[in-house]
Amino acid sequence: MNNLLKVICLFLIFSNASVFGQKIPFGKNSFIDYKAEKGTFDVSVNGKQVLKDGYSEVLVNNEMISSRDFNRRTIVKKTFKNDTGTGQQYQFTGRSKSGVTFIQSIFAYSNHQFFVIKVSISGTALSSNQMFPLKGKLTAADDFTNQTGLMVPFDNDTFISYQANLLSMEKEHVSSEVTSVYDNRTRKGYVIGTLNHDQWKTALKTRLPVPQHLELAVECGYTSYELTRDRSAHGYLKGNSISSSGILFGYFDDWRTGMESYAKTVRETEKPIVANWTGATPVGWNSWGVMQEKLSYEKVTQVVDFFAENLKSFRMGNVAYIDLDSYWDNLLKGNDYSALKKFADYCKSKGLKPGIYWAPFTDWGFQGGANRKAPGSDFTFGEMWTKVEGGFHDFDGARALDPTHPGTQKRIWSVISNLKACGFEMIKIDFLGHAAVESTQFYNPKVSTGMQAYRVGMEYLLQCLDNKMLIYAAISPSVASGRYVQVRRIACDAFKSIKDTEYTLNSVTNGWWQTYLYHYIDADHVVLGNEGEAANISRTLSAIVTGTLIVGDDFSANGPWKANAQKLFQDQDLLQIIRDGKAFKPVDGNRGKSASNQFIKEQGKVRYVALFNYGNRSAIAPIDYSRLGIDEKSIVSIEDLISHQPINPINYHQQALQPAQATMLKITLK
Repeated sequence: MNNLLKVICLFLIFSNASVFGQKIPFGKNSFIDYKAEKGTFDVSVNGKQVLKDGYSEVLVNNEMISSRDFNRRTIVKKTFKNDTGTGQQYQFTGRSKSGVTFIQSIFAYSNHQFFVIKVSISGTALSSNQMFPLKGKLTAADDFTNQTGLMVPFDNDTFISYQANLLSMEKEHVSSEVTSVYDNRTRKGYVIGTLNHDQWKTALKTRLPVPQHLELAVECGYTSYELTRDRSAHGYLKGNSISSSGILFGYFDDWRTGMESYAKTVRETEKPIVANWTGATPVGWNSWGVMQEKLSYEKVTQVVDFFAENLKSFRMGNVAYIDLDSYWDNLLKGNDYSALKKFADYCKSKGLKPGIYWAPFTDWGFQGGANRKAPGSDFTFGEMWTKVEGGFHDFDGARALDPTHPGTQKRIWSVISNLKACGFEMIKIDFLGHAAVESTQFYNPKVSTGMQAYRVGMEYLLQCLDNKMLIYAAISPSVASGRYVQVRRIACDAFKSIKDTEYTLNSVTNGWWQTYLYHYIDADHVVLGNEGEAANISRTLSAIVTGTLIVGDDFSANGPWKANAQKLFQDQDLLQIIRDGKAFKPVDGNRGKSASNQFIKEQGKVRYVALFNYGNRSAIAPIDYSRLGIDEKSIVSIEDLISHQPINPINYHQQALQPAQATMLKITLK
């Protein structure tokens, strides 16, 4: 037997009355108690039971098979090592009466406070569009009505928000790809999430039938119009072997640490195929903030001039991007891209990098008919439309294009080739969820699910881009896009008001952990406009807290935003904060559809604390050092980076904020 793998095969035949358990340790003082005669398991962490009666279930060939169905089971144990860590893998195998082999695999990490479980089936001519790698009862709380449940959206479309609400009796809670259930006061909580996103859309469902037990069901194969935008059922996976996504399960002393561990593990599991970004944190300008459909060569070159002459210090690594959003085709004459190349050359002549925008998987002109020829091929758009139940997938005013269709791909190659030839160095890609929709029939017969199609489309797009541009995703799947882009916008469109600030920071409060899944997350174009000073500062700080700074005022026109931009966007104390490109962490996570009022970030011996007042009345922000994780005795100095005034740290335990006001504290420690 191979000593390296340390494979131990235990062939066990159980009677209904027999009792046999497998104690599977993981992390520190944690173990899984697998009851092999029942096909269920319990999980304990630090002597406390956190999961009871866990099991797996699969719908295969219209038959539901469960790990609880077998009283004969083969157990295989072996060591494993991957980029996440090392541990023991346990494989529990049973065989159904219909001849389907049912395999539960548990990966128990010795160096992490979580394990991973997945379920697989093998046999002949199998078909499944629903797999439950994990069902069971969460049991860590005495009363789960005091616990907060996190809802993560599938994407950032339709101005959707994350939600973090107290659990209610009998109400089903559905989250996409990952969830957390936690006590906001103590911060102890669960993190449960998917590690694979190239085949399945997955929902994490919880329901509270009694206060002491929270029912959990992790469903690979979930679709709904509200969450995944699908009007069709999930596509079927077929073959002689089918596997679920791997599911990470952990109970953490701080749910925020758990969410960050989850994001890091996804990135280790699904290695990016996009190039590793070694440049500076992206900063710059995007035309959708204000200019929008009024985009013209004259106006955008005036923006370039303003950056070159009046925003010289708004740079990272001596770089800023000037990005043309939708309506850049105002500069086209038929298929003549010369005006766009002229713009790109002008940017470079002024020491700036040109950026562009495109939505590669959408047809915005579908109402013009099916027989229009698509650029770069002889295919018509009608041939390329994604087929769904009842016709086609129309969403956000655009019709989805089949990512596997050669016409879609030839169009991508044609447009991207022209944009590369112009010399663009950044591209903002949008409405990527259109590439992930379920279809009744994709062009490629080997593709049967929306996430398989998304992978095909994104891999082809990256092949065409050939690492020639920084890739920024706007509307896109929240977790599944980590392999394909360097930057992802954390929320939907946001502009200038305090409500835009609050909306954006709702996504940072509950999705900041994506800073470890992507190189950068972004708060969308910061617009100053005619808003007051407080709203301007708050909106700017919302971007600093997120980790990048892209702005959006029309600097070709005169207005107060020009002077305000020169003051705010060139503040080197603020720009220093985003030099590492990482997001702040929320202090609180129980704000429903709103956002935490406080965020914190560590940089060496410095702690940056951002304070926000989203209301229209004055407020007092408490400064609770223990809550912030700061030893008050170790504080050397405190500076308000907005007023540029020092603060006496002695007995500094609150900060007054005017309506819509925010500030940034720099706390230096010994």
